[in-house]
Amino acid sequence: MPHRVVVLALDGALPFELGIPQRIFGRSLGTGSGGPGRKLYDVVTCSIRPPGPVRTDADFAVLVEHGPEALATADTVIVPASYELGPVFEEGRLTEELAAALALVRPGTRMVSICTGSYVLAAAGYLDGRPATTHWSSADHFQRIFPQVRVDPDVLFIDDGDVLTSAGVAAGIDLCLHLVRRDHGAAVANEIARRTVVPPHRDGGQAQYIHRPIPEPQFATTTAARAWALARLDRPILLRDMAEQEAMSVRTFTRRFREEVGISPGQWLTQQRVERARHLLESTDLSIDQVARDAGFGTATSLRQHLQAALGVPPTVYRRTFRSSADAPT
Repeated sequence: MPHRVVVLALDGALPFELGIPQRIFGRSLGTGSGGPGRKLYDVVTCSIRPPGPVRTDADFAVLVEHGPEALATADTVIVPASYELGPVFEEGRLTEELAAALALVRPGTRMVSICTGSYVLAAAGYLDGRPATTHWSSADHFQRIFPQVRVDPDVLFIDDGDVLTSAGVAAGIDLCLHLVRRDHGAAVANEIARRTVVPPHRDGGQAQYIHRPIPEPQFATTTAARAWALARLDRPILLRDMAEQEAMSVRTFTRRFREEVGISPGQWLTQQRVERARHLLESTDLSIDQVARDAGFGTATSLRQHLQAALGVPPTVYRRTFRSSADAPT
């Protein structure tokens, strides 16, 4: 059976964010020897009331055909942002109606928020003692209302296993693609990203989008250095080599890179090499040693350490999981 994703539509919902799960998960198809095959996810939208119209922040409402009982059928629940959260936003307290709806969620269900949907998860206790994020403009308020949550305002999303939170608006796309990648591998997620005309993985975090009172004028970027590095991930790349591509000092390049991408050059290189290794493990029969060399990790031991840190599994397990899934008949 397809994985059931239930999207909770609250009054004041943002139509763009409300539609993200259907656009990403609703288009996810498995692959087999005959090409595109079975549907991987079943996406339904529900409200906390019986079926009917739900207000949005636009000049139209949406007709939701499922009531809160749909939450009891979910494998994953997604809570998009709303501009009418009331006591949830102001006091960190669920309304009786919302609490009754969330009580229907089965234990072990994966819980996900997009943007300020994180307020709902926090008010319900799902984020107690956990790391989480939300839109950067609400991060300080969110931390005051929920001091028990470890808020990181700089990232695009946080995956804490069975509970995931994302930053504002388009970061919901990043998080949904991440979930597909986690469930079914990079090849499936990349194909959805291509059809959605978005990058399969965005660099950095939302720190790069935060308005600075006195922004520093920038007349150069680090784009060429990143393109140069991506073309030679299988070779040693030093920070000074990347800085030379932009005719910058190492110090200036490092500062500019972090401003543009949101993370350090070293962290970015590791991310890109992990993505390259995932692609090779899924799509080729290269040995683990050769994958390690082609991805720039040098040795199988280094590849194993980085993949374990990033994905929680060693290369052989990752390949067995996603190659068997991709090659299975549908």
